[in-house]
Amino acid sequence: MGEMRARFSRLAAAISVFMLATWLWAQTPKPPASAPSRSSSKAAARASLATPDAGAITDGVYRNPFFGFSYKILYGWVERTKEVQEDAQDNSQPQNSFVLLAFFERPPEAAGDTVNSAVVIAAESISSYPGLKTAADYFEPITGLTTSKGFKIVNEPYQFPVGAKQLVRGDFSKALGTVTMRQASLVALEKGYVVSFTFIGGSEDEIEELIEKLNFGMVKAPVYKNSSLTYKHFITH
Repeated sequence: MGEMRARFSRLAAAISVFMLATWLWAQTPKPPASAPSRSSSKAAARASLATPDAGAITDGVYRNPFFGFSYKILYGWVERTKEVQEDAQDNSQPQNSFVLLAFFERPPEAAGDTVNSAVVIAAESISSYPGLKTAADYFEPITGLTTSKGFKIVNEPYQFPVGAKQLVRGDFSKALGTVTMRQASLVALEKGYVVSFTFIGGSEDEIEELIEKLNFGMVKAPVYKNSSLTYKHFITH
C-alpha cells in the first residue's frame, strides 16, 4: 500500500491545507500532482467513469442523488465548497476528484479561540489509488497525512453504520492550547469513487451531532409550485 500513500491525491491534500487555515496554522505546500498513469486499462476505466452530480441545497439540506445521501446543514454556517474545489483542481489532468460540500462554523479566515467546526464531503476516483479495494484501505493515506500534522489516532478504522449504510470510520485528535480538536473521517466506496466525510469539532459530542445530520436513503426535496423563485442552490454556483 506504499504506492497508495505516495500517490495521495491533490484533493485530499487541498482539503487538508484548507482546513489548516481554520486551525490557525500556516498553510503548507501541497504535494505535486501524481503523474498520469501509462496504463491504457486505467485510462479506459477513468474515461468510462460516470461524473457525479454536484448535488443541490434546498431548505438547508444538501442532497446528492448520485451517491444517495443527504446532509442537513447547520443554520448560519459558512460555505466554502467552491474555494476548496478550486484549490484541489489540477487543470493539467482530467478531473477525477470533486469537493461536494464544505461548510464551516465561521469563516476560515476569521480568528477565534475555539475550534472552527467543519464538514467536508468529497469524492475521488478509486483509480487514483492503485491497490485500493476496500474503504478501510483509504485510511492509510488519511492517517499518514493527519498524523503528519500532529494528530493522534483515537480509533483505528472500524465499521460504522449510518442508518442501514455501513461505512468505515477513523477518529483523530490534537491538543491546541487549551482546546482539543477532534476529527472523524467516514469513508464509503460508491460507483467507482471513494466518498469521504470529514467532521471537525471541539468535542466528541459535537462530532456525533455533526455525523447525525448525515443520511443515506434520499430525503426528497420539497416541490414548490406557482413561484418564480429558485429554491435550489447548486454547489457549482
